[in-house]
Amino acid sequence: MSVPEYFVLGGDRMPRIGFGTWQASDEVLEKAVAAALDAGYRHFDTARAYENEAALGRALNRWIGNDPAKRKELFIVTKIPPGGNRPDLVEECFNGSLKDLGLDYIDLYLIHVPFAFEYVPGDLHPTNHDGSMKVDLTTDLVAVWKTVLKLKESGKVRHVGVSNMNEEQILRLSAIEKPACLQIEVHALCQQSSMLAAAKRLDIPVVAYSPLGSKALADNLAAKTGREYPSLLDLPVVKKIAAAHSRTPAQILLRQLLQRGVAAIPKSTDPTRIKQNISVWDFELNENEMAELAALDRGENGRICDFSFFVGVEKHPEFPFKK
Repeated sequence: MSVPEYFVLGGDRMPRIGFGTWQASDEVLEKAVAAALDAGYRHFDTARAYENEAALGRALNRWIGNDPAKRKELFIVTKIPPGGNRPDLVEECFNGSLKDLGLDYIDLYLIHVPFAFEYVPGDLHPTNHDGSMKVDLTTDLVAVWKTVLKLKESGKVRHVGVSNMNEEQILRLSAIEKPACLQIEVHALCQQSSMLAAAKRLDIPVVAYSPLGSKALADNLAAKTGREYPSLLDLPVVKKIAAAHSRTPAQILLRQLLQRGVAAIPKSTDPTRIKQNISVWDFELNENEMAELAALDRGENGRICDFSFFVGVEKHPEFPFKK
């Protein structure tokens, strides 16, 4: 099946394979981004909460150099941090991201999460003495969204969207203005069919984060909770299909998402895997293979990024993952 390589957002092209940047040291990230640019990536995803915007900005600006036209080839995404989910803080957080990235504008700015932390200057993840998060229970998500929408008037951001929201929250914000994009966790064990159907009805493009299972996060959570987090790359069905196509398991997982109509932002720091992850356009999974992969879905039990690493955040009225 023919799969478009881009989503079109208001006339701008967002590549459907992007580069994720969460959980990498600055030095490692800068080298990985340089390798990704060489491999053809032009869509890069970060967030204020990742605390790596400056490192990403340095790598991007080295590539842009003295040729401003090269900036137009890039599609850069960042996000408002949970502590910034108040109307009076949105612009301050956005300007901080813009400064650290060293760019004149952002292509896509997302509300990272619907819940909020208390605002503590210099501390993006404020905690209480017992290790629980300092949660701000007074979040007005609609008011935050209206303020984010105003950023477009400045010309410093081209599109705005949301991340980690449930269907009810998306519908509530869409009543004001439809988000340009939705970023959520989607992969073989957490296939999000209901959310994808809702986004399709609303004509909102979906970008999958953790498309390969976010092994670093899974290992960290497993050590803390004892819960089993299977490696997506080692699933027998995935390995079997990969062998049949002479491809890597990662390429199979990414191709499944593309054929489901989803974009993906895989993260790697290995130059070989970085090249492999964007080389997913010259083969196709057949109906039987897609059905075998669909059968791997564990629903909510397959979710990895459930924010359990933010102790107490599930008490927030806007916490998105109600079971």
